[in-house]
Amino acid sequence: MAIQDIYPTALRLLGRPVLVVGGGPVAARRAKGLLDAGARVTVVAPLASDALRELAASGLLTWKPRTYLSSDVDGVWFVQTATGVAAVDAQVAADAEAQRIWCVNASDHESSAAWTPAVAVVDDVKIAINAGGDPRRAMALRDAVATALETGDLPLRRRRASTGSVALVGGGPGDSGLITVRGRRLLGQADVVVADRLGPRDLLHELAPDVRVIEVGKTPGHHPVPQLEINRILVEEALAGHRVVRLKGGDPYVLGRGGEEAEFCRQNGVEVEVVPGVTSAISVPAAAGIPVTHRGLAKGFSVVTGHEELSEVPARPDHTVILLMGVAKLRESAAVLAASGMPLDTPVGIVENGYMPEQRVTIGTLATIADQADATGVANPAVIVIGDVVRVSPFAPEHFKTADYSTLTPNKPRVVTP
Repeated sequence: MAIQDIYPTALRLLGRPVLVVGGGPVAARRAKGLLDAGARVTVVAPLASDALRELAASGLLTWKPRTYLSSDVDGVWFVQTATGVAAVDAQVAADAEAQRIWCVNASDHESSAAWTPAVAVVDDVKIAINAGGDPRRAMALRDAVATALETGDLPLRRRRASTGSVALVGGGPGDSGLITVRGRRLLGQADVVVADRLGPRDLLHELAPDVRVIEVGKTPGHHPVPQLEINRILVEEALAGHRVVRLKGGDPYVLGRGGEEAEFCRQNGVEVEVVPGVTSAISVPAAAGIPVTHRGLAKGFSVVTGHEELSEVPARPDHTVILLMGVAKLRESAAVLAASGMPLDTPVGIVENGYMPEQRVTIGTLATIADQADATGVANPAVIVIGDVVRVSPFAPEHFKTADYSTLTPNKPRVVTP
């Protein structure tokens, strides 16, 4: 049978009687698929696998424990034969053909009136692939297409009106490869993207031309679109029937106002999903080879956004302090920690533009870091790490290190400030 002879279609078998002839693993898989489609399944086979017996015992299908009779095809809409005996399968197929009933013959795909495709379901999309009668080839293609849909490499976006929704998607520290699979998939389904300045911006260029991008990015001290307006945009677009993705840098629930946005959506009757992201508080230090905890150096860490909160965190080198959006107040923050008892020789690392081509690392101490930052022009976006864990970085000065840590090989950043 040439591939050109195939007319692709889909059968709606809800509530309709179908026949499966055979009791082995193939018959069990086909019966399960037919049940999933809502068909009324009858299995004819002298012996049945455990899987078929369980389905019959639960009342999901009818099993007739005997050999096949030509009358078994009477009144059915669809037949699947998988006895493993070519002569029996051929007889079933011939009987079905005589009554103009579509039949899949598992023993002889070339003469079969119908083929069962390899099937996968992604969201509400069902993928069915035939591959010239080669089931393994069809399964490999099916898996590849399903993966591409799951990861957003193929468009899963609806083109007809649907109920609007909002997804708060954490995009990670900016590198497009660090967004989650779920986040990438939702971005590929979006009608509207409400974008932050620090999210994975490269992914915006991959959106379909008719996807609207609404820029709401903030910089320190400059919020051109207030948070209340962002909340209003999310709800307004969703109520208009659009699938909205709020694409954020880092994680929506780590100093990202995601909780406020989710609460506002729910208060206004909008379905909202939160997709975690790789928070910059942990990932950006890792890009410079700095773990936020490390055996023998630090068992815990605190994440803060300003020097006002620093008086409440443990002022010890063995408790890592991570400052986000802290460049402008770095000198004041260092003074607060020193006044709280943090030793002046505590290592400090600053990682600018983590995971980006222009990444830069500056390492000093609590006493020197503010002057170093001024001298080198450190600027946001940057993550500041304070504590003994900075000693682990391969870019820390030699006198920071001990023999215990000198052999470690963390991720190497692209640009380093000595």
